[in-house]
Amino acid sequence: MQGQTFGKVQTVLETQTQELVPKKQVGILGGNFNPVHYAHLVMGEQVGQALGLDKVYFMPEYLPPHVDEKKTIPAEHRLAMLKLAIADNPRFAVETIELERKGKSYTVDTMRELTAKNPDTNYYFIIGGDMVNYLPKWHQIDELMDMVTFVGVRRPEVPIDSPYPIIWIDIPLMDVSSTTIRKKVQQGCSVRYLLPDNVLHYIQEKGLYLDEE
Repeated sequence: MQGQTFGKVQTVLETQTQELVPKKQVGILGGNFNPVHYAHLVMGEQVGQALGLDKVYFMPEYLPPHVDEKKTIPAEHRLAMLKLAIADNPRFAVETIELERKGKSYTVDTMRELTAKNPDTNYYFIIGGDMVNYLPKWHQIDELMDMVTFVGVRRPEVPIDSPYPIIWIDIPLMDVSSTTIRKKVQQGCSVRYLLPDNVLHYIQEKGLYLDEE
């Protein structure tokens, strides 16, 4: 009996200790990152600093879950460029769960897995302000809302009304896109200062985007 009582007391104490330990505050920034550029990095840094996040994970998708499939380069290249881009920022890391799963990934499936693996973590899912209007169309959005807090990056031309709770963050505006970078590379134009130098060197070394349509 004494052993059983001690075991119960120990379990209660462990549970109370776990409840007293503050949860990790982690941001998730998903995307194709084809290629990663400074607007992605500024978004991660500004949101991470504004919310006091412990980490911001850049989560490359294997295939976007859209009806109209986007053409993309192999995941190994996008992952390599991401690792180069974030190497000097201790707040940043890469989450490869969707690359490992392969196929199309819905955010709700990914977050089910991450929250189950990391019950000690509060997740903040970072999206561009233009994506907020599309949230009602996201797969199983109501369940997803129970698992994450959405953070919208505000843009002047985008209304901030949403039927869902959103944390809005203002960041410096940067009119940079992966599409523009790919087109410029294909056309032989300079993309310096649009993305980190080590990412640019990787693109040049591997001959990426030269046959971009």
